[in-house]
Amino acid sequence: MALGVRFRDFVPDENSGDKGFEQLMKLFMQLITITSGDVGEALQWLNELDKQYGLTDNDYGMGNFIEDLKKKGYIDENEQERGELKITPKTEQKIRKSALEEVFGKLKRGNSGNHRTPHTGQGDEQSTDLREFRFGDSLESIQMTESIRNAQLNHGMEGDNFMLTEGDLEVRENEHKSQTSTVLMIDISHSMILYGEDRITPAKKVAMALAELVKQKYPKDSLDVIVFGNDAWQIEVKDLPYLQVGPYHTNTVAGLELAMDLLRKR
Repeated sequence: MALGVRFRDFVPDENSGDKGFEQLMKLFMQLITITSGDVGEALQWLNELDKQYGLTDNDYGMGNFIEDLKKKGYIDENEQERGELKITPKTEQKIRKSALEEVFGKLKRGNSGNHRTPHTGQGDEQSTDLREFRFGDSLESIQMTESIRNAQLNHGMEGDNFMLTEGDLEVRENEHKSQTSTVLMIDISHSMILYGEDRITPAKKVAMALAELVKQKYPKDSLDVIVFGNDAWQIEVKDLPYLQVGPYHTNTVAGLELAMDLLRKR
């Protein structure tokens, strides 16, 4: 299955009538991903789109958009390169969320560590199964209604005498939920842009979407990201928007070896 980006003429949504910040922000998020976090290049492309398709008007122009980006904390001055702009951690998170919506659709946050297994015991979610009390079971797991009914059936109710023994007690089983460890490998060799086809942008989007999905829906899980070319090395999730292809060969073996090393440590 081949991955890539198809380029076509941009057709503005005439029905929305929204030429303000939100419309420009959606385009800016896409361009930032394509330009590997280069704010200047992304804004330059956005300017070209504005000239060609009239994205802004007299009420809200590119200057207003850039000022809003600064005020809202999406871009900041680059301390190392004076006069240049850089994206902030807030933007990095927004890019991941945008990728999540684009790749997986809008998902609601679920319970932590929501990987079900067929095993029962000292888990974190109650099942519908009941069993006899065993030494070590917590008092909270004892089902009093069922236990009292068992006592009545086993010992009767003569006068004011009521007897409840350990054999009468029933507890509700809990279901285990497992945690998973995942290593995501991203190829940054020259083959990712071979024949002029952009394969690295969709790869970054899928990686950012997966990272945000794990963070939101499975916060107990671990996710490590590695890139490989001539060699392989680990990167942080926050570095994903900045990934660029290099003049590398495709050393998949190095990537797999590093991935196995990381999984063994989990």
